[in-house]
Amino acid sequence: MTQPLRVDIISDVMCPWCIVGYSQLAKAASDADIYLDVHWHPFELNPQMAEEGENLLEHLAAKYGSTPEQSTQARAQLTNLGQALGFEFNFSDDSHMWNTFRAHQLLDWAGEQGKGHDLKMALFKAHFTDAKNLSDPDVLADVAEAVGLDRAEALRLLASEERAAQVRQKQQFWQQQGIQGVPAMVFQQRHLVTGAQGEANYTNILTQLVEMSSES
Repeated sequence: MTQPLRVDIISDVMCPWCIVGYSQLAKAASDADIYLDVHWHPFELNPQMAEEGENLLEHLAAKYGSTPEQSTQARAQLTNLGQALGFEFNFSDDSHMWNTFRAHQLLDWAGEQGKGHDLKMALFKAHFTDAKNLSDPDVLADVAEAVGLDRAEALRLLASEERAAQVRQKQQFWQQQGIQGVPAMVFQQRHLVTGAQGEANYTNILTQLVEMSSES
C-alpha cells in the first residue's frame, strides 16, 4: 500500500491497555505490510491525582473496588500479554500511579520536534518497565534526552508550563468527541475503535480500511 493509514490514538502513559493495544495494532500492521501514520493525543486517567501519586493497588481498590486477588490476576494477564508483544511489565506491590499532566506537556512539545512517538514509547517503558516517577521533571527530562531531545529545554518547558493551556484544550476536544476511556483509536479520522482489540481484530480493521481506501 502506498498511502499510509492514519490512526489518532488518545491515551495516557499510565494506561497499560494503551501500550498493549498499540503493540497489538503495530504487530497487525507489520504482519499485513500496512504502514501506519500514528498521531498521539493526550488523555489523563487521573487528572486530580496529587504530586506524590498513589500506590497502584490502593488506587485500583479505591477507584474500581478491585480486590487484591483481582489486581494480581489483572497484572498477571497484562504481564503475559506484554511478553507476547515484546513489552515488559514489571508490576510489584510498590507500583505507583502518577499525575501525567507534565508528561503530556512534554509529549506535546516532542511531537513538534518529530519525536512524539519515540517519547511516548520511552515513557511507557519508563513507567511500566523501569518504575520511574513520571511526575518528576528531572525524570521526564532524562527520558526526553534519551530519545534525542534537549534536556535543558525540556526542563525549561516543564517549569514554564507554556504548553499547559494547549494540552488542556486538546484533552477537552477529545472529551467533547465522546472519548471517556482509553485507548481510543480513530482510523482515517472517522472510524473510532475503543479498547485493546487484539491482533486478529486489528488485522481485520486494517484490511477493511485498505480495501475501502483502494475503492475510493
